[in-house]
Amino acid sequence: MALRNLRRLQQLNIAYFKQYSSVSKLVSLTVDDKTGVSVLSLQRPPVNSLNLELLSDIHNALTEAEKNKSRGVILTSQKDGVFSAGLDIMEMYKPDQDRIKTFWTTLQDCWIKLYGCLYPTVAVINGHSPAGGCLLAMSCEYRIMQTNYTIGLNETLLGIVAPPWFISTMKNLIGHRESELALTQGKLFTSDEALKIGLVDEIMHSKDEGIKKANAFMAKFAKISPITRSLTKQSVRGPTIQDMIKNRQADLEHFLQFTNNPQVQQSLGMYLEMLKKKGGK
Repeated sequence: MALRNLRRLQQLNIAYFKQYSSVSKLVSLTVDDKTGVSVLSLQRPPVNSLNLELLSDIHNALTEAEKNKSRGVILTSQKDGVFSAGLDIMEMYKPDQDRIKTFWTTLQDCWIKLYGCLYPTVAVINGHSPAGGCLLAMSCEYRIMQTNYTIGLNETLLGIVAPPWFISTMKNLIGHRESELALTQGKLFTSDEALKIGLVDEIMHSKDEGIKKANAFMAKFAKISPITRSLTKQSVRGPTIQDMIKNRQADLEHFLQFTNNPQVQQSLGMYLEMLKKKGGK
């Protein structure tokens, strides 16, 4: 009887693990059945650029974790080197108009889902995290960053103005003055610099160390009612989310107008050409 029960328990554990794994080829979602904490890994080579499909899969994975009553989600990259290089420029260069609309609204939805998750979220930043990659990390409740990498909203260096909700996310994290300096300069912070201003909360020397620290952060909520915790989080973050939702159509229209500007298209083309030349060296 005991052996049969043990086998049954093992089967349940295997089924539970499979239910959380292989959400798509662009992300993986696995759960530690001891802690109930899920790890959401980005795995779109080479640098986890955020295209329509990856954003959609991130959103779906977060929803899946919510449905399965995950006790928290750790967001990281499958491979070290780049956490996420940000938005995929190919989505914006000579775009199909229907696709680019879907791309931007999916980005909006992904941010709303991640920023407003009921469960705790931690970014284990095991690589460079510029622009949209920084947004993903900032949207989590806690950030642990590996040494020798950089993070920041560097849009101004690319001739782009960060959307208001990107800016609000940063301001809520590091304050108005630090955000103004960072945004106007397109600053990419080292891990030590990011720690100093509160852009990240801890430093790690390896992904494994970061996962351990992330689980330690999750454990702080063990004696706190999940409902109370989630309602408190909603009270803190809700106004920012509601402001974005209220203005999301205007945000979309502004993005489309900006992206379709001939000068912007020319700049994007030049940037892509520069990347090709670098890749050929």
